[in-house]
Amino acid sequence: MAWIRQTDEGKAQGDLARAYEKIRGQRGHVSDIFRAESLRPAALEAHLALRGAIMDADTGLSALEREAVAVAVSAENKCVYGIARHSESLVSADEHADTILAIREGRHSELPERLAAILDHARRLTRAPAAVAESDIQLLRDAGLSDEEVLDLSLVVAYANFANRIILGLGVE
Repeated sequence: MAWIRQTDEGKAQGDLARAYEKIRGQRGHVSDIFRAESLRPAALEAHLALRGAIMDADTGLSALEREAVAVAVSAENKCVYGIARHSESLVSADEHADTILAIREGRHSELPERLAAILDHARRLTRAPAAVAESDIQLLRDAGLSDEEVLDLSLVVAYANFANRIILGLGVE
């Protein structure tokens, strides 16, 4: 549910019905965040395309790293929905509960160096984007990230913040 009116799957027509069908085909169900966007089917389609291009891309960061970033960003934003959804993806990837808890709680020193550097940067970029400096990018390079992976990281952080703003701004539960 959300604080605004939504179109249920059974009442969706036209572009919205096609978007819902696409989501069900890809994910097995229509998540609450997507139902919250039902009043603007074109924006929902754009959101799906953006999510696919960033979160499902076969480039740079691994799927696990992308989901871990989404958990860390959601934790920084206190977005319970985002934490839960992306933690589910980490569980599906067979990630251990203690690792997921460390990611959620920002205890990055308990994680492998590369993942710790990625998550530290994700939280910093979420919390204080204007404070990010070239030296922060060098820390990522020192942890083994290529420039392509640094770009992927920035895109995943931006996408997770985008989704969190929709969720938190519309009261998606």
